[in-house]
Amino acid sequence: MRIRIDLAYDGSDFHGWAVQPGLRTVQGEVQQALALALRVPEVWVTCAGRTDTGVHARGQVIHVDTDPETLERSAGRSALPPAQALVRKLNGILPADVRVQAAREVPDEFDARFSALWRRYAYRVADRPTAYDPLTRHHVLHWPRELDLAAMNTAAADLLGLHDFTSFCKAREGATSIRRVERLHWDRDASGTATMTVLADAFCHSMVRALVGCLLAIGEGRKPVAWAAEMLERAERSSDIHIASPRGLTLEEVGYPPDTDLAGRLLITKARRQESELG
Repeated sequence: MRIRIDLAYDGSDFHGWAVQPGLRTVQGEVQQALALALRVPEVWVTCAGRTDTGVHARGQVIHVDTDPETLERSAGRSALPPAQALVRKLNGILPADVRVQAAREVPDEFDARFSALWRRYAYRVADRPTAYDPLTRHHVLHWPRELDLAAMNTAAADLLGLHDFTSFCKAREGATSIRRVERLHWDRDASGTATMTVLADAFCHSMVRALVGCLLAIGEGRKPVAWAAEMLERAERSSDIHIASPRGLTLEEVGYPPDTDLAGRLLITKARRQESELG
């Protein structure tokens, strides 16, 4: 059986999501907790999106495979259904900076990574003294100059749609940089904090933080509004684009199709995009 688990974490003290020898990672903590909860030697999980060092998540999704007997046995004498008992047990094992929100059985076709329709991230910047809050310093980037959100949104509009985002990605051998960005917009909340919301089918390595770095340069007037489109057209990674700090970045939500559409979604997302898709 396959179990979907929804979780949140504060990435401040983690070396990213993926397991790394000798380093504290979210995946390492979760897999260790699952092995203890299920009373098995080891567990391997798949996540919706690997977050970098220092990046946070409110809506990370993972899946793990087990069998009904193991899950029921792990529940012990709990009166809760086995999946709900697993949530309680995991939160009793995990450190305080990782929390499991829900767990449920899903069809075998569900894949936390490949079944996802979109991922939504938020990046928060305190660019006004009134928005500086020491209690949120690990989750909001403090910026010394006020940003022009109107200019940033004009530039962001040029990045919407299906493009090759090589200019905004760290290259990975054998990986494509073609992505469809459906939403990219800056707003201010009641405290005055500037928040960028970006939603896309997927993101390549460091793409969101590179987008933030590009738009911050435009927002404080160091670069013209047209610069974002110019960098996109270049389709070549450039040191001119500063990769923003991971501190302000949070994976907020991952969207999935109905269970009846899972098999078809896997066929689509596992087929690597080709340059011809760009027309």
